[in-house]
This record gives sequence, structure tokens and C-alpha cells, in this order.
Amino acid sequence: MDGDHDLLRAWQAGDDRAGEQLFRRHYQLILRFFHNKAGTSAHDLVQRTFLACLEARDRIRGDASFRAFLCGVARNVLFDHYRLARRDRDHLDFGSVSVEDLRPTPGTLLAHAREVDLLLRALRTLPLEGQIILEMYYWEGMRAHEIGDALEMPEPTVRTKIRRARLRLEQIIQASTAPPAIRESTIEGLATWAQRIRDGIGT
Repeated sequence: MDGDHDLLRAWQAGDDRAGEQLFRRHYQLILRFFHNKAGTSAHDLVQRTFLACLEARDRIRGDASFRAFLCGVARNVLFDHYRLARRDRDHLDFGSVSVEDLRPTPGTLLAHAREVDLLLRALRTLPLEGQIILEMYYWEGMRAHEIGDALEMPEPTVRTKIRRARLRLEQIIQASTAPPAIRESTIEGLATWAQRIRDGIGT
């Protein structure tokens, strides 16, 4: 039993070993998803995401990858997490509010290089929707159609949002107080720094 969808169906039917296998297979993916968005709550939200999969099974599109489905569930868990933490939960616009607006946490995570620190801080000041899209794109190597499956958006919309979020990210980095050489290095080597962050999460 190797297929993710088959494992989920088996887990839903009561096979805990299938659930453990599914968890091990995708744990790092979902931990990376929450790492720069949820602070110390990340591990709890990982657990909630996998449990939510049991109830969301019927919403998987036949042509969608399980990875896209799982990221979509994680996105919903994250949004619920922030809504429950705020009195104005009904008025949160995740297309404009950032992680820094919602729940600031130290911005020096994984500061193995000044570029890594600058990139993480810049991502956290993007609107949360843009942060999610860029991290899926750069950290997970997900293509626009797969991100669209995860976030329930048309592929052209995702492509536009990637471009806009990337441009906004570069503007945030350029406006930072970091030395000019660090700002330029962060922007020019964005994929490299994103890979370093990806590889460092959970190790």
C-alpha cells in the first residue's frame, strides 16, 4: 500500500499503521508549512492537520495531488488557529494581514546567515496569503497548478499572486535596514536561501 490516497482511506477505516506511514511521509512538508507562520504552535498544528485529513477526505479532487490537498488542509488549520486567537476573528483578511500583524514571534529563526534571517523576517511581513504561496513555490517546489489545487485558486490567479508576492518581498527586503550587500545577496540568491531554510527545518 504505497499510494497516499490509499493510505488515507485505510487510516480512515481504522488502520493506525497506515496513518503513521502517512504522517512520516509528509511530516517535514507540513512542519515547514507552519514553521515561519505559527511559532511554538507549529508542532501542534501539524498534528491537527493530519487529524483534519480524516474529516476532509471527501474533498480531495481526483486529479489533485495529495501534497496539494494536505497543504490546503494545513492552510485552513492555520487560518482557524489565528481566528480563534483573536476577538475580531470574523474580520481577518488573510490577503492583507501578515503573520507579524497577527502574532509576532522572534524574527531570528534559523539565522545561520544574515540573508536567511532577512528573508524569514521579510516573509513574515507579507500578507499571509502571499507568504503561503511563496513558501509553497520556493520551499516545496510546487508548481502554480498544484498551489492552485491546494488553495482552490485558478492557475493564472496563482501565477499573478506569485509575481506580486515576489515583487512585494523584494520591496520589503530593499526597504530593510540590512546593509546594501546583504539586501542584494538575499534577493539575487532567493532560491538558495529558501533551500537553506527548507533543509534546516526539523533538523
